[in-house]
Amino acid sequence: MSSLAAPLVDLYGPIRDELAEAQRVFDAELVSDFPFVNEWCARIRSYRGKMMRPAMLLLSGNASGELTPDHPTLAAVVEMVHTATLVHDDVLDDADERRREPTIRCSDGNVTAVLLGDYLISHAFHLCSGLDSQYVSRRVGATTNTVCEGELLQNRESGNDGLSEARYLEIIERKTGALTALACELGARQAGADDRVVEAMAAYGLAVGAAFQIVDDVLDIVGDRREVGKTLGLDLALGKPTLATIHALASAGMTAQSALRAVVRGEGACDVEQLRGWLASTGSVEYALSVATDQVNHAIRQLEVLPPSDARSSLAALAEFIVHRRY
Repeated sequence: MSSLAAPLVDLYGPIRDELAEAQRVFDAELVSDFPFVNEWCARIRSYRGKMMRPAMLLLSGNASGELTPDHPTLAAVVEMVHTATLVHDDVLDDADERRREPTIRCSDGNVTAVLLGDYLISHAFHLCSGLDSQYVSRRVGATTNTVCEGELLQNRESGNDGLSEARYLEIIERKTGALTALACELGARQAGADDRVVEAMAAYGLAVGAAFQIVDDVLDIVGDRREVGKTLGLDLALGKPTLATIHALASAGMTAQSALRAVVRGEGACDVEQLRGWLASTGSVEYALSVATDQVNHAIRQLEVLPPSDARSSLAALAEFIVHRRY
């Protein structure tokens, strides 16, 4: 975990060994007879980044019961699905950079990126097949369906300058929150937690996932490209209204509002600096971050069902980290 920022290394302390094992399982699973496939798989290891979803799965298990030998495999499955969504997202967003490196889409084309994302999903289910219970396979399948529905819904709403805040939240809960909720649910369930705790952990994950996406959308506009490590300004350029732009559309003056609507509809160019000015004048970034903070506070309240422990403290601190992160 040496590539992680210091705060995350500290927060992951209670599950350091299990997280390292999850990374080993991930790497061992992605081995092909074809050297060129192995080269692509080596490149996408950099997509692992913060490892937040597998860490949340392991922390949820540690905080609610006992970790089992299957927990690192579950963590690898969740991270494999997440990585597949990133590879596919780069195709959907025409993204050229991720983790400060060229995306697979950029270097090798959309077809390769789509197939590689599919390859990751296939391997995730292959890992699931080795578990005694088929519960995990069913839940992973149901959740990937939800994630795809979230992406389909976002695509359908592309260019909609009247997108409501409620609709936006529905999109991000499906495309981002659902997988984080699954990670926390599986971690607790595998640890032997009762239904009340499992449900609370799933609710924690859903809220944390929503907060993560809200902050991610804010960073797409106001982040530092060197810190964020990926192409910025893509959401609005692709006609995807996010919470900050939805708020600005309701709060800006007529001139700015008209220009912003034209950008969302694809009738005007997206000038990131101009957009930052609009959002600053309407307090829209602060508003979006306040909603993310509300989500984090809701997530932390779910942890009250757990006994005090280092893992529970890490889960609370991890939620706080999400809303204050700059990358």
